[in-house]
Amino acid sequence: MRDREFLSSETEPVLAELWDNPEDAVYDRSHWDGQLPLSKSGRTAAEVARACAHEAGRIVMATFGKTHDVLVKGRGNFLTQTDLAAEQAILALLREEYPDHSVLAEETAGEAPREGWLWVIDPLDGTHNFSRGIPYFATNVALCHNGEPLLGLTYAPATSGEFFAQRGAGLTVNGQPAHVSSTEHLADCVLGADLGYEDTRAARMLELVAEVWPVQSVRVMGSAALGLAYAACGRYDLFLHHYLYPWDVAAGIVLVTEGGGAARDRDGGPATLDSQGIVAGAPGAVEEMLSLSRDRPWRE
Repeated sequence: MRDREFLSSETEPVLAELWDNPEDAVYDRSHWDGQLPLSKSGRTAAEVARACAHEAGRIVMATFGKTHDVLVKGRGNFLTQTDLAAEQAILALLREEYPDHSVLAEETAGEAPREGWLWVIDPLDGTHNFSRGIPYFATNVALCHNGEPLLGLTYAPATSGEFFAQRGAGLTVNGQPAHVSSTEHLADCVLGADLGYEDTRAARMLELVAEVWPVQSVRVMGSAALGLAYAACGRYDLFLHHYLYPWDVAAGIVLVTEGGGAARDRDGGPATLDSQGIVAGAPGAVEEMLSLSRDRPWRE
């Protein structure tokens, strides 16, 4: 279990009263003027995010398909030296370009303030796939202000996929505009789901999928970052996960919402950095899933 506090409708009942007006639900946007800050060298935040992601991708692909010493952090949760090398490369770039910004990164995660500018990084999401030679893994880079994700980039180097979004500018995939699917009903959905690291919660996820069956098909990617990116651009109609961390969702929240989709926590409120569970994708399908899954054990 986690040892930190969460700010979401799942853990703060008073916030649930605000979901009728999601724009005011969690974050105070009054201190953001709509412009992302330039870096110390004059580069845009998007340029720096791409530099971080592509440098991490270069490091990852240099060792992909080779034998790795794998550290087991927990059941189903793995770490390689490549994760650490990619993260250190990203941190070095961010320290150089944005020395005054905070950073929250998976492998060196500590407490990072939500106030002000915060980069949220996952250098290699899908480490187990990577270590097995399965080409479904990605780097996540997000820039947040006062806890709200404003820029998100998910880069899948093995498949040359770049999913990018910035608040108010829409979603692109490899530079081309993209959007969520128009599928409205679960029965017609390609449903993406991941099981995470906790057996009891994973079993509840499988039970939930069985309870809402039939759907068109189910995919288990092994990477929440790619699952959200696929939901954002319509490759999946819907993506579900029951147990996530900020570096798993920060980029994906921006991708999905800028792709015209809905990103909700398990109780139906807007997904945030600290939402443990997420339902994301085509708005109609998201709402149907939330309705059908109400009071199901997966929310516990």
